[in-house]
Amino acid sequence: MKDKSRNYSKERKRRVSSTPPPKEGNILKEIINILISVGVAYVLFVLIRTFLFFPFQVSGDSMVPTMLDGDRLILNRLGTVDRFDVVVFPAPDPEGEGEEYVKRVIGVPGDEIVYQEDQLYIDGEQVEEKYLQPLKESLDRQLTNDFTLWDIPGSESNKVPEDMYLVLGDNREVSKDSRSFGFVPATEIEGTTSLRIWPLNRIGFLEKNE
Repeated sequence: MKDKSRNYSKERKRRVSSTPPPKEGNILKEIINILISVGVAYVLFVLIRTFLFFPFQVSGDSMVPTMLDGDRLILNRLGTVDRFDVVVFPAPDPEGEGEEYVKRVIGVPGDEIVYQEDQLYIDGEQVEEKYLQPLKESLDRQLTNDFTLWDIPGSESNKVPEDMYLVLGDNREVSKDSRSFGFVPATEIEGTTSLRIWPLNRIGFLEKNE
């Protein structure tokens, strides 16, 4: 039995030692495949971030109570811009140069907008702004100053111009918006946002004005 065990052990060693070592060409091929996979993943990431979705962080209090300073949301570059959408665009005023503004679309092309006694009127009809209720209830004064489109810088009529949007921050008392820098061109809108991903206790979709 002892001799047979030794012979088996020697035979097993010979089999193991007979396995050929990996060729340099195979190793190089594996490295190239890994690099290609990493490259493809990076390109997909860039494409998604550039043309589809990417995260951004809110800075400031102009969108309180809907968004708070430091909130992180996903920007959607797809689809159209509708009334009451929250949009992101480069700051159009010199003071905000290099920054991104987050505001709400109040007027779309062709809309006649009037604010009177803290009420929004679109084409002569009163429209409720549900997203402002928490802030209005906490104040004992008017939140939005009275104005018409004639008061907007650069306005030449009482309607929102073609390919332009009237945007306001929800926190009307501190927001720098169309009331100070005028209409925002459609070409400047980088996307819309409705999904908050941070902080954890506030994750979810933004409330719609329905």
